[in-house]
Amino acid sequence: MISDERFDGLMELVVHGFEIAGVAVLVLGALGAFVHAAFVARHHSATTAYETARRSVGRAILLGLELLIIADIVLTITVDATLESALALGLIVVVRTFLSFSLEVELEGTLPWRRRPATSGNETGNTTGA
Repeated sequence: MISDERFDGLMELVVHGFEIAGVAVLVLGALGAFVHAAFVARHHSATTAYETARRSVGRAILLGLELLIIADIVLTITVDATLESALALGLIVVVRTFLSFSLEVELEGTLPWRRRPATSGNETGNTTGA
């Protein structure tokens, strides 16, 4: 059986792994977005390149935030299981949820419940039923 100290050490390594992955996604995603936008700018307008960069950076931020929240959840439920850490996790989740929602609205240009459902390839888009 694994000792408490060894388990805590292992969970701290897991947390650090998710934190590193989250930061790496943020940094590499942003850099990749800018490189991709530079290529788009060479073949299209600056506005298209800007929109491409904006969407790609937003997606990187969303994914990075998801990984960082995983690290906070693992830390709270395995290593630092106190009421104070649970409250801090709750606040982090609220802030992350607000940021994710705001980014989704920015990226999609509409509220999630106002989006049209995705259509399959065999639909014609005719809404009159004819």
